Amino acid sequence: MKQDVAGSSRLSLWHAVGRDRRERPALNGAIDVDLAIVGGGFSGLSTALHTAEKGRTVAVLEAEIVAWGATGRNAGFVVPNFARMDPANITAHLGPERGERLIDFAAGSADLVFDLINRHGIACDALQNGWIQPAHSPAALEKVKSRADQWAQRGRPAVALDARETEALTGARGYMGGWMDRSGGVLNPVDYARGLANAAEKAGARIFEHSRVMSIDRIADGWMLKTAAGSVRAGKLLIATNAYGGRLNPTLERTYFPLKVFQIATRPLPGAIRSRLLPGGQGVGDTRRNLFTFRFDSANRLITGGMHVFGAGSDTRVPQTIWRRLGRHLDLPDLPPLEYSWSGMAAVEPDFLPRLVDLGPGLIAGFACNGRGIAMTTAMGKVLADWAEGANASDLPLPFAPPSPIPFHGLMRHAPNMLLPWSMLRDQMDAA
Repeated sequence: MKQDVAGSSRLSLWHAVGRDRRERPALNGAIDVDLAIVGGGFSGLSTALHTAEKGRTVAVLEAEIVAWGATGRNAGFVVPNFARMDPANITAHLGPERGERLIDFAAGSADLVFDLINRHGIACDALQNGWIQPAHSPAALEKVKSRADQWAQRGRPAVALDARETEALTGARGYMGGWMDRSGGVLNPVDYARGLANAAEKAGARIFEHSRVMSIDRIADGWMLKTAAGSVRAGKLLIATNAYGGRLNPTLERTYFPLKVFQIATRPLPGAIRSRLLPGGQGVGDTRRNLFTFRFDSANRLITGGMHVFGAGSDTRVPQTIWRRLGRHLDLPDLPPLEYSWSGMAAVEPDFLPRLVDLGPGLIAGFACNGRGIAMTTAMGKVLADWAEGANASDLPLPFAPPSPIPFHGLMRHAPNMLLPWSMLRDQMDAA
């Protein structure tokens, strides 16, 4: 298995094949800006771009390189909806007014991604041809029919699919139906992030790599951030590290479940097999609890991912397990061997919704998009630019509240991985 390496940290297929990698300087000396951003991923870069376009001064401090964290380690799906919650659930959970605002925010998130790609000429193998969710059981089919109807009632390009249509679109046999949001799609996430970074710099933002924030202190007119070789004085501060913040803010770290997800890419598939699977090039994520996803990249590598059960040797064992699952679900006895494998950390909230966390005057953390990061964090950056310009955070469409640490977090943080065997068993029972 190939792996791309930066220091001791394995990166992804996307880093290996990405375009336009250029080194950015580390922060050296003292600077003064309107907005400082910790983290050079989608949310930080989108916020930097949209804030700089409003004429504000912005500095992004990235501990490693642009797209080093979850931004560069996902599968490249652009999905404009929520991982577990449907519109009706969200309005019941947040109330009609707040719920509808969050739903509208999500509904346009994929369109925003592809509009930015077109507007800034970002070369990232982007294809806005839909995202498909097949149903693995009769109960799941009823849920996805309702899901498609709820989004369609809001004017979204959502369509329900019967079993025949699902097989024709995906090439996968055995699903009972599904639904598709035609505004979704796929892309190379590292190239997209690098394109956002370039666009942000052209708008006036400053981006510093290898600039780990060592301390954050409140000062009279804002915040002071210090790195090994410099400092930033900022009127407002955004923490955009998602699950990669480490001990930067221990309270924030206890508000989400850190979920380790593996991804793999095979060698390119032969043309005869490729023509059967996903002829339209969409991305797929089904309804299993142990989620099964697949898509192709521009070189016809087949990409999928999955979680893992704790145990020794997971970096070798889990990719092979995921590879075998891919061949089994797609009826590919001659599936090409693995070419790349990698892993990343996602931040998952108990209610599976994205949120903004109030950490003090002029200090916000935005995170926990629960597997919908490309679309959601791009859209999050646009609304955070309004906050940077003076909008009240409580008026933004995302939930906004002080941090709410999860009880017994030291133990509960392992729950998603510990419960995987039970999830797999329930999936089997559903399909029986």
